[in-house]
Amino acid sequence: MEFVTNKTLEKLKYDLVRDGLISYEDIEKAAEIAQSQNVNIGQILIKSNLISEENLLKFLETKLHIPYVDLKDYTLDTRCLSYINFNDAIKYKIIPLFKIENVLTVAMADPLDLFAIDKIVEKTGCDIEPVVSAEHLVIKKIEEYYKTDSSVGQINIDDNTAKFDWQEELQNDLLSEEHIQVLIRAILKQAILSNVHEMFFEHVPNGLSVNFRQGADIVNTGQIPSVLVVPFISKLKNLSSLDANVCELPQLGKLVFKVDDIILTASISAFPTINGERISLKIYKPPKTLKEMGFSDSQIELIKSQIDSSGIILVCGASLAGKTHIIYSILSEISGLNKNIMTLESVSKYNLKNVSQCELNENIGFNIDKAMRFIEFQSPDIIYFEGITSKTALDYFSSLVFKNKVLITEFLADNMADLNKKLSYGDFEMFKPLISCIIFVHNQSRIEVLDKTDLKKFIN
Repeated sequence: MEFVTNKTLEKLKYDLVRDGLISYEDIEKAAEIAQSQNVNIGQILIKSNLISEENLLKFLETKLHIPYVDLKDYTLDTRCLSYINFNDAIKYKIIPLFKIENVLTVAMADPLDLFAIDKIVEKTGCDIEPVVSAEHLVIKKIEEYYKTDSSVGQINIDDNTAKFDWQEELQNDLLSEEHIQVLIRAILKQAILSNVHEMFFEHVPNGLSVNFRQGADIVNTGQIPSVLVVPFISKLKNLSSLDANVCELPQLGKLVFKVDDIILTASISAFPTINGERISLKIYKPPKTLKEMGFSDSQIELIKSQIDSSGIILVCGASLAGKTHIIYSILSEISGLNKNIMTLESVSKYNLKNVSQCELNENIGFNIDKAMRFIEFQSPDIIYFEGITSKTALDYFSSLVFKNKVLITEFLADNMADLNKKLSYGDFEMFKPLISCIIFVHNQSRIEVLDKTDLKKFIN
């Protein structure tokens, strides 16, 4: 049962011992297991039958003076959903219940997450009254109530939408916030229908150009008129947790939206140019199992065998070939192992169970250099790092192989010849011999998995 996160229990775990609800040895053992498996200590306590959910909830109510609310049959005030968007609800595992005067009561999986509360206070302008609830019930309620009111609303795909054109929404002359959100939803819908995973918004005379990347080509799909540009960009930024008032500095955010009943994630990059901000959006689909992606049993076994010994697993392919998607599938597949798995990403695409995902944030100084200085203190067994931009970082991560780490990363290469050429550069002198496995995505129907023996035939 997931109902309280480590942040809360970590502060109170020894009170459990003092109150005679659990022994010191059991709490230490549970904490050790939780850390090694990167899971909630509350889950370990209950699954190990060390304490019942009922007793733990009573304990929390007493110690925190925060009431517990069972959301199982709870009906919340839907008018309050506008105070917390879908992105923040999922991110902080929080859902609004009701509002009295200026006090908004919210159910939280972690009522001691003061950072989340501060963020919600800042965005809503309300005083926040938290109650504690089961994490799985909070998430269930979010999915239930935000089903048609997610960050950009529900996008329905059916057989009648093949000729859908987002520009039809421009016929609506309203400048309301709802109209802008409908416009964003329409553009995303056309991208999904066109199997497009990357798009760009660029300032042009008299408006904002909407461009889709289709293969190697950039295709213009229309133009947002000048009168809508400012509210459009502002709304898109707000939905992606970016500062709409900043346009002179690069920003990186995340947009979450639903297509039918599937939650999709998109990374949003805003970058200043002499013509105005250029906004790039990349859409990531939820990870599938390796079997569902077409990997054979022998390929899956080969990949899993590489996890047991140090080395570098390199996922290669052309731009938008699905490299990140495959890496997320691998991480999902191995997350049940008794391994300490960590990631270093610009934006986490999906929350992975039993994986410690870390988002780099230049705005607060948490960059790749800072991560390199401190990540070893976390004793990771497996590290996925999104990409390396310097020789120093490349050599550092390569050196972790000598400390019995497994590294997973992606590499841009159009084909094997291109890969061979790039790896022949001097910068990869230390990196190349440490590659234990290459997964090459030629296209959606052809994926190669090469071990060290195979690599000798292809990589010079």
